[in-house]
Amino acid sequence: MDTKKLFNIKKRLLLEHLVKSKYLKDKRLFKAFLDVPLEDFIPKKYMDPLKIYEDIPNLFYFLNPENYRTISAPHMISIMLQGLSLKDDDDLLVLGAKSGYIASLAHKLAPNGEIIILEANAEIAKITMQNLKRLNLDDNITVTVKNPLEGMLELSPWQKILVTGAIKQERIHPLLRQLDSNEGVLYAPIGEDYIQIYTQILRIKEEYFGKQQLQVRFTPLMTQVELDEIELITDFEEYKNLDEIEVKQDPSKVESVLDKNEHKINIKYASNILDEVDLEPTSKSEKKEISIKERDIILSYFEKMLDILRELKKQEDVEKCFEDIDEFEIHIDNLKKYKSKFQLKPKRFLNLLNQIRSYLIVRKDINKSSDTNSIEQKIEVINKQNEIVLDLEEFLESEISRIKKL
Repeated sequence: MDTKKLFNIKKRLLLEHLVKSKYLKDKRLFKAFLDVPLEDFIPKKYMDPLKIYEDIPNLFYFLNPENYRTISAPHMISIMLQGLSLKDDDDLLVLGAKSGYIASLAHKLAPNGEIIILEANAEIAKITMQNLKRLNLDDNITVTVKNPLEGMLELSPWQKILVTGAIKQERIHPLLRQLDSNEGVLYAPIGEDYIQIYTQILRIKEEYFGKQQLQVRFTPLMTQVELDEIELITDFEEYKNLDEIEVKQDPSKVESVLDKNEHKINIKYASNILDEVDLEPTSKSEKKEISIKERDIILSYFEKMLDILRELKKQEDVEKCFEDIDEFEIHIDNLKKYKSKFQLKPKRFLNLLNQIRSYLIVRKDINKSSDTNSIEQKIEVINKQNEIVLDLEEFLESEISRIKKL
């Protein structure tokens, strides 16, 4: 039997187990597991045909026995993603790369939203970006090298935030403030040492409501950013209020807002589970009619943004560059109202724009320096800045091409 056929059989047996065990309840996620190949996120040197598509973590990065990373076990991934209650156009911030597999599954649940992964380890971030590019997902999912625990305030609000590793109670507050005040959700294993509680936190205006899901155990700490090898242990005890931001323990409130059953898997256990899972959407939303006038407005903004980037590449005056960046950002703000209807990605634009702004700040500091090496430093920074400008230009041109086809 060839490897691909073996993996497909193992995958279906795994999904049957997850449904029977009541971990997997969302038919959209069921289909996502079928569509997204786990083997494409694991380097060949770590691929073990006996372990893949078993309900265990899968190794994808190993530096030494104290520094390695795994993709979480499928039952834990099911719990994480279902705990987010992702909607079609939700923007999701993922803390911890996990090789890009979890974010790729999430994209299937929120295809019209933007997903940004924060990863502290540059090598893991590079592996993740390569995986996403190989699967043509790099336009939908962005990877940024940064301490995940800081979140991404500059691109907030986020409809959903997923923390893929243990986080201490006091570190959750900056992330909660980045949630969308209109029913934003954070899902995270919160706690000390080796025992954490997977907690769903819902934000409504300036109030936060918590619902604890289960206790989890992590293996010894590898870094202060991410823990791996999550193992389900027991149900939880009552959750205490968080400091600084008060999270009211109110499962009924969370359930009333988030626990909708429109995508629930209904199984008749007397027959084959895979035959009983209806993978068609339970409700087909009407396709939004594309307005030619709105399309032309978007294209006009894009053309102005392209002109700014072309000017930016040859502009030597740093202050003028800042003015160009500010003008570019105004156009992004104007485009946000078309985000859902035209599947625009303002957060990706802003993320690249902020990187350019950072290089401009460095250039400004270098210009003030009397260091003899400042010319070489300036050239190096300008080159890096222009690399990001080119990335932004390339993305903008791809968006223009896409919108023209609508």
